[in-house]
Amino acid sequence: MPYILATQVRVGMIINFESELCRVISVEHQTPGNLPARIVTKMKRLKDGINRENRFGSADKIDKVSLEQIKMEFLYADGDQLVFMNNETYEQTELAKEILGEDLVFLHPNMEVEIEFNDGAALSVALPPSVVLEILDTEPVMKNANATGSYKPAKLENGITVNVPPYIESGEKVRVNTGDRSYMERVK
Repeated sequence: MPYILATQVRVGMIINFESELCRVISVEHQTPGNLPARIVTKMKRLKDGINRENRFGSADKIDKVSLEQIKMEFLYADGDQLVFMNNETYEQTELAKEILGEDLVFLHPNMEVEIEFNDGAALSVALPPSVVLEILDTEPVMKNANATGSYKPAKLENGITVNVPPYIESGEKVRVNTGDRSYMERVK
């Protein structure tokens, strides 16, 4: 596996830390007074989702995991398994639903996702940055409502609730950020 310096660690990378695969959640470069610089990383252990924090010296070598990223199309759910297809080879791959965790609510048939593999094992599924969903229920439109007003809750077709501007109505479609589950824009 390739080694990188601690100063080259970036958010989203997967590293081998103490013989366990971890995804880097945050990186902070600290230079405390006249002491040597250090890199403070927060990581999530892939096997169980436990968060960890570690300090590295700026010259420390870190074991970066080589990943193969493959674009695949979600076909359907079969019990506790999700079935994906590689559009180039038409090979199908089954993954446990738990690989997506809470983001499973955004997955829908024919959605193209990126799956990261290491030594043939799937490590994660990356959803598109945003999805378009229909609003099932929200408060009625207020007269003279504008975008600068306060937001109101809206229940979406996938069951989650997001805050939308007051001029949005039930039945309309909105774009939602899959990373932080926030309203982005109205879609016509």
